[in-house]
Amino acid sequence: MSAIRLLVLGAIRQRGRAHGYQVRSDLEAWGAHEWSTAKPGSIYHALRQMAKQGLLRAHDIEPSPAGPPRVEYELTGEGDAEFLRLLRTALSRHDQKIDELTAAVGFLDSLPREEAIALLKERVTALDGWRAEVARHWTPDDADPGDWEPITEIMRLWTHFSASGAEWTRGLIQRLERGTHREDAEPAPSGSTNR
Repeated sequence: MSAIRLLVLGAIRQRGRAHGYQVRSDLEAWGAHEWSTAKPGSIYHALRQMAKQGLLRAHDIEPSPAGPPRVEYELTGEGDAEFLRLLRTALSRHDQKIDELTAAVGFLDSLPREEAIALLKERVTALDGWRAEVARHWTPDDADPGDWEPITEIMRLWTHFSASGAEWTRGLIQRLERGTHREDAEPAPSGSTNR
């Protein structure tokens, strides 16, 4: 999965139709250039590639004073389906990169509340299962405290991240169940800009 695809598709989905500079500005306003690969070159490359793949429809609109004509993009039906697939995958998996999960949380309101909660519960189950699997094959008590073993530290790191990831996800589920993030239980409409 690619965070840049999710971010670009989601940014266009929120606007309804946008040119590359608008997408770039939105992503920079969210700080995505700091925590993901959403740099100017990757954004424009993603726009062109996804247009070629039929996920975006490109519209030439007006000459740009600083260069070639601006192109506006909008999601096709396939693009909307791909956005939702990427979003659902990022929310439910336990092994995705942090930028993918971060992007997905940013677009959480694109799904009905109950679906978002169900996907996050899948993530908790996967994290707990993975941590149990690691624990089945490794016990920190087996390690001699005087010996430094890289595998011991790796296992501690993995179990720590899975435990803290599950804890954070459970907290998010509770906040969603209380209605903390939004009043309605309907997805944010395509074209809204409530970031």
